Amino acid sequence: MQAHQTTVDPSEIAKFEAMAAEWWDPAGKFKPLHMLNPCRLDYITGQIAGEFDRDLSAQAPFAGLRILDIGCGGGLLSEPMARLGADVVGADAAAGNIPVARIHAEQSGLNIDYRHTTAEALADAGEQFDVVLNMEVVEHVASPISYLTACQRLLKPGGLHICSTLNRNPKSYVMAIIGAEHVMRWLPKGTHEWSKFITPDELFDLLSQAGLDPVDRKGFVFNPLDWSWTLSARDLSVNYVTASLKPAA
Repeated sequence: MQAHQTTVDPSEIAKFEAMAAEWWDPAGKFKPLHMLNPCRLDYITGQIAGEFDRDLSAQAPFAGLRILDIGCGGGLLSEPMARLGADVVGADAAAGNIPVARIHAEQSGLNIDYRHTTAEALADAGEQFDVVLNMEVVEHVASPISYLTACQRLLKPGGLHICSTLNRNPKSYVMAIIGAEHVMRWLPKGTHEWSKFITPDELFDLLSQAGLDPVDRKGFVFNPLDWSWTLSARDLSVNYVTASLKPAA
């Protein structure tokens, strides 16, 4: 079997493998993701429903859709997608995350295809999806353009790609690194590298270079007064999310 190139950064994978067992502890090291997850899900489900003309009030609105959650971690997004009726593949380059995700899915009565693999390996195998969820991963890879190109290859023509990451500016350094890692200690020190953060304009350019058509971007804004997250059309200063389409054949 021919070896394929990968954009996996071993040092980044080691960070998340060390935290694997804590994925489903809402008060643990992944507390920020648990807090953000309802806001992420609002955006994701709205984009999928709009693009594929699905009624979110239906019993299984995403039935018939094949969704890839790349960098799935413990399954915080994979499980809601499965509950909405999608055929879900959860992939992660950190081997330690996969058994955690599998066990939790089994305990939840969900059938999710979790795999220890990479976007590049899936693309090389010819896998195809209606939707690729690429959340908080691109700032951890060795080559963002190569990684996003692999994600584009994984989409069917007309498919939807949703990508979130962190903006690169002084505010994001204060909030995501000093605040989250040093002051609040939500994440272990060194989880993020500010130099790897990507501005919204840079990400739109990378998505276009990868063969995708960026169509939307929104900010995830944290309110420290009530400890909640909301979507914003204007404030993309720290966390933000994009939606892109693969041109129809």
